[in-house]
Amino acid sequence: MNFPTNSMNSIVVRGTNWIGDAVMQIPALRELRRIFPSAHITLHTRSWAQGIFADTEFVDELLTFEKSESKIKDALEQAKILREKKFDLAVLFPNSFESALIAKLAGIPQRFGYAKDARGFLLTSAVEIPEWKNERHEVFYYLNLVAEVEKRIVGAETVLAKEPKIDLKVSAERRARAREILTESGVDFSRKIVALGVGSTNSRAKRWSAESYAKLNDKLQNESNMNVILVGVKDELEVSNEVYEQSKNKPIILTGKTDLAEATAILSEIDMLVSNDMGLAHIASAVGTKTLVIFGPTNPQTTRPWNAEIFYKSVECSPCMLRDCPIDHRCLTRISADEVFEKSKLILAMN
Repeated sequence: MNFPTNSMNSIVVRGTNWIGDAVMQIPALRELRRIFPSAHITLHTRSWAQGIFADTEFVDELLTFEKSESKIKDALEQAKILREKKFDLAVLFPNSFESALIAKLAGIPQRFGYAKDARGFLLTSAVEIPEWKNERHEVFYYLNLVAEVEKRIVGAETVLAKEPKIDLKVSAERRARAREILTESGVDFSRKIVALGVGSTNSRAKRWSAESYAKLNDKLQNESNMNVILVGVKDELEVSNEVYEQSKNKPIILTGKTDLAEATAILSEIDMLVSNDMGLAHIASAVGTKTLVIFGPTNPQTTRPWNAEIFYKSVECSPCMLRDCPIDHRCLTRISADEVFEKSKLILAMN
């Protein structure tokens, strides 16, 4: 059954739960806006996402929430909020049972999501997981869901016909504040600025060693005369301190000193980010900054930042997707600081 597009006046999109996924859903959000140009589109997402989507033009409203220890309480409270807004359509990017239950309890007439986590009965349109799920980039997983919305509601199939567009706007005001933060921290704008993302909050196995980052820092400062800053969240401060202690020329530590909105703006004002497979790499690439990501246990084919360069050495056990390496971390120990430094220089020299 096809519905007139003007009957979808108010749309809510349940956003993803990780920073990298939040960026990878951008092409799908852009396509949803294109399909329903007159609809009011609300992104229902975690509070930290304000730091990413503050200046976007493809959603009209950010409706944020935080999780408590009670999933039942959260579901009832969120359902009440959504019910009061009288949405016509819900598009659920997460695969969780909870997100579908909230949309159902909110009484949203059209509910699209993937048929995962035994939640199909809560959806009006349960979309089957595509066979290529583990072979294509995650961007297409979100786009495919919006393509089903277009096909079943509009009766058209255009979403997957074009190259995905991942870009994030950062306002001039936020960029100016980012430059102030960098200046106050001791950054010299007469020299290039390279940020190192040395942590990863959800997997120790993703981390290239602190020793290797320290060697890279020294090469960037000594041989290329660059500013080096360390970025990340408070949980990554310990590993940033390890890099700092092992560095001969000390980098500037901004880890844990900025919120996500400030970090996003800072990434838009630097020349390059070199990092582990982490959320900030997706942001840096989306704001147009040159980005080099060091991959180890995860699959760059499906989760690499869309416009980034990668450094990856395939070994017999990769990608294992484990959060802690049970053996010798060979996927990352075989990557040397010299190799990453040379790759970084090449990327920085590119127009």
